[in-house]
Amino acid sequence: MELQHNTILITGGTSGFGFEFASRLLALGNTVIITGRNIQKLQETKQQLPAIHTIQSDVSKAEDIISLFEQVSSEFPRLNILINNAGEMRPIIVHKDHGLEDLTREISINLMGPIRMVQQFLPLLKKQQNAAILNVTSGIALMAFPLTPIYSASKSGLRAFTQSLRVQLKHTGIKVFELVAPGSPTPLNEKFKGVDGFSNNGFLPAEKIVAEAIAGLKSNKYEIYPGPLKVLRFLIRLFPGTILRFASRIGAKAMEGTSK
Repeated sequence: MELQHNTILITGGTSGFGFEFASRLLALGNTVIITGRNIQKLQETKQQLPAIHTIQSDVSKAEDIISLFEQVSSEFPRLNILINNAGEMRPIIVHKDHGLEDLTREISINLMGPIRMVQQFLPLLKKQQNAAILNVTSGIALMAFPLTPIYSASKSGLRAFTQSLRVQLKHTGIKVFELVAPGSPTPLNEKFKGVDGFSNNGFLPAEKIVAEAIAGLKSNKYEIYPGPLKVLRFLIRLFPGTILRFASRIGAKAMEGTSK
């Protein structure tokens, strides 16, 4: 896929993978729009990347997505690439009390958000000669990570949706990509510091992950597995029980309901 002279919308573009995508795609000569919930972070990103276009929007809210579409379709009618990157990841211990609405926040952001974004923007993308959707999933989409059961479910669901979407859009001009992202020292993982068994050793920097993602887009590689996931995805298939036992060590004491 050609990655110059496009108009690109990136959700969650103020940090982590979103910021890296925005920076690199701007440098390639594209028009880039980013969204985020926090207006201050959007302003800070604008200072760092003056050519960026920013819109405050929350992918967990259907009304925000409708308003976002109205603004983008009016101001950027040539939009041809959508990157669903916004995400949330939290340790959830079922032994503790959780508000039922808050409990499913990752589903609203990580799964319902991209589904709604695709549905809302699909008519505009269909108008373009060359268009693409990139959904950012996770290595956790390939396996269960017991400490983050809702996040695991959301990313597995997004992977299934992406594969189904690719089939349904096969006869359109829209290419559907998936970035299966490995662990990375981004703000998403900061809340896990101090959790027993957690280590960010071996995590891949966001810039390397995004560099591989961009290379995958250019070569029309529809499923992109950066770094260790090239091997890990096969180990998950061959030894699912072993991988699950290893993942279950992280936060094991808290998950037993014995920690305070």
